[in-house]
Amino acid sequence: MSSLRSVRQAILCGTETEYGFTVEGSGPEDLVDLATQFVKQIKEDCYIGWDYRHEHPRSDLRGFSVKQLAFDPTDAQFDRGRSHGNSEDIRADRVLLNGARFYNDHGHPEFATPECFHATNLMLQDKAGEIVLLNAANSLAAELGKEVRVYKNNTDFHGASYGSHESYLVPREISFEDLYKAVVPILVARIVLCGAGKAGSESGSKCPYQISSRADFFMESANVETLFRRPVFNTRDEPHADPSQWQRLHVIAGDANMIPSAVTRKIGLVQLAVTLAKAGFAPQWTIEDPVAAIKQLSRTINPPFVISLSRKNWTTATEILESYFAAFEQLDLDTGDGLEESKPRADYSVLIQECRTLLQQIESNDAEAAHHIDWLCKRKLLEIAQAENNWDWGHHGLQSYDLEYHNIDPSEGLYFALADMGEAEAYPKLEERLDALANIQVGTRGWVRGLAVQKFRDELAGASWGHLTFKGQGQQKIEVPLEPDRIYEPQLALISNVGNFISCLTST
Repeated sequence: MSSLRSVRQAILCGTETEYGFTVEGSGPEDLVDLATQFVKQIKEDCYIGWDYRHEHPRSDLRGFSVKQLAFDPTDAQFDRGRSHGNSEDIRADRVLLNGARFYNDHGHPEFATPECFHATNLMLQDKAGEIVLLNAANSLAAELGKEVRVYKNNTDFHGASYGSHESYLVPREISFEDLYKAVVPILVARIVLCGAGKAGSESGSKCPYQISSRADFFMESANVETLFRRPVFNTRDEPHADPSQWQRLHVIAGDANMIPSAVTRKIGLVQLAVTLAKAGFAPQWTIEDPVAAIKQLSRTINPPFVISLSRKNWTTATEILESYFAAFEQLDLDTGDGLEESKPRADYSVLIQECRTLLQQIESNDAEAAHHIDWLCKRKLLEIAQAENNWDWGHHGLQSYDLEYHNIDPSEGLYFALADMGEAEAYPKLEERLDALANIQVGTRGWVRGLAVQKFRDELAGASWGHLTFKGQGQQKIEVPLEPDRIYEPQLALISNVGNFISCLTST
């Protein structure tokens, strides 16, 4: 069975979202154990047997490994003196039928989507994950006899932050310096179009409202950390693929979005930056202090959205974004072979037009922009709360409204109420999200992982992002790489014999 190679300009990507949750009567010291229990309540069919051998979170893109990763001292004090069992049991990893991963990450249930080539496909997978979380939460509530609420956000408003991460597979031939220079300006500027908004601040001087819910927690321009000393550009070198050919761009600087198009936009803008980096065509912006720049921009809630390049020079988010759009429009893009629906130029053209329209709407104070951008939508909600309660911007009650905007229960979440009233973009239909849980874009390695779970889980000895391990004969195991740039033939779904399945995966 043959296969296609190299969707040449499509960038394989995925999201890994840590969710905040509360259990009635429980405190932060209980979260690690409760998160394990939460994940084990999963209602969807799944496989237990994640393979950790290929995970190397201490490896750095700059060519070295750190001895250990930093841990948030606030989290450490809640966990001091407590024993939770062995690490694999704590993480409680599950692999779903669509190739997604669900697990406990440092006291937060985390849903990692299967890999996708297209931002729209990835958005649907991301939103499908909310179904998994809500079903598990309802099951946990029934078991405990207590109320459980789940939030897709980035802070508990008590100093703790949890991530909405993104991963992009990038050719190893792109140097660290070129990747950093291409991506950092987009990570800073895109919050104007993708920020989730935030009532108040948790670091630096006080402010009434911010564009980004994550900006308060950045401390360095670049490093390998994710839990403390968080960087704007994360340097973790854990490709989950052949390390001689691939590197993973691990992005931790994004906000958790409720609005569907904001997820698509967030992913698409980074894919655009990587595409330009691959072509050696990325705009050259030097932001001397990305941490200061993103914090400054986050607190600038009206245009012009100024970004300091150095002490004497500055630009705006709009100018940076437009430079990437203009560069792409001059690019001679080779779409190559690959997925039939892979049309990168058309995909990016739609993205660019949407972004330009939104930027124009923001500049002109057009209310339509709030339907598609979380920070504007949330600000409208908080302004309503202010008027109804006679609150000023510093009132702590606004943080409660902020939090409930991110409640993923459609019967309770304030985002869903706004969408029902026509004040925010509609959510993908439940049928679409359920379909995403059962299926994924045919041909991707995530699809193959899901097939293995569906058809051959009794023969599986382990699954990971980059490999499937089958039991084989006796003590011998068969490890099969899942290649990121290979487009697997649809006929794989028709195979019922595990030996034939393995042979087709290993054939070239």
